[in-house]
Amino acid sequence: MPSPPHDALVSMFRDRPQLAVEILRDLIGKQLPETPLVRVEPNTFNTRPSDDFDADLVLSMGPPQSPAHAIVVEIQQDTSKDPRKLARYAASLWLMMHCDATVLVVCPNRATAAHYMRPVDSGLTGYRLHPCVLGPDSIPAITDAKEATAHLDLATMSVMVHGRNRKVIEAFATALTDTADDHAPQYYEYAYSMSAPEIRQLLEEIMTSTTWPVYSPFAREHFGRGKEEGKEEEAAKLVILVLTARGFTLPDQTHTQITTCKDLNQLETWATRAATIQTLDDLFA
Repeated sequence: MPSPPHDALVSMFRDRPQLAVEILRDLIGKQLPETPLVRVEPNTFNTRPSDDFDADLVLSMGPPQSPAHAIVVEIQQDTSKDPRKLARYAASLWLMMHCDATVLVVCPNRATAAHYMRPVDSGLTGYRLHPCVLGPDSIPAITDAKEATAHLDLATMSVMVHGRNRKVIEAFATALTDTADDHAPQYYEYAYSMSAPEIRQLLEEIMTSTTWPVYSPFAREHFGRGKEEGKEEEAAKLVILVLTARGFTLPDQTHTQITTCKDLNQLETWATRAATIQTLDDLFA
């Protein structure tokens, strides 16, 4: 079952597909077509009369009518997935899109990264998949605030992997304060949900020393919560703020449903979901 860190990483790549291209080109050294067109594709592969199998995310590069390259992004936190499935993903994309395909596997820990770095023998003569793996050793420890501001998504992953280094979180906190990116609250939520408890604690500690409003459970408990009777109102404002920062336009009915809710636990659940949902319907699921 997917975990919050898994879902947060998938959302990061889905929200900005160009991130996968930048990682493959700049961090891993993969040669890819030069095109500004990168978009999300359906991630279910059909092998009827057998079964359907889903990748975490599928991207295509180039015009829809004639893609120049396809990318499968897989988030793996353990070694439970059979590596042969990665070869199936690439082969299926090649058949469906008639172009070359790359499999990018993002692994937050070294043991998992080492497992998926090994070439995959498909069983077909001449077809051996070499996955591109982004592991902890490939994710830089970003300690410069300007670099973190320029690459907020990579800085978010840096917090996940290197967050025990205080300078990494300080650079990330400064970047969130200085950036003009409207998605800054979303990056904080990603960093928080992907990180280990001790990193979360340090993240909360450093963020409380800034004037930037954060949206973690810690912030919901300690920011803007004066009198007891004002908790629900503050929580409702938080839900709307996160949704608005992510670019959602709230219909009047949705706005009313949030602002009139008096169940604090429900509001905090919505606030947590608001950081990663893909549609407004998902908020109330």
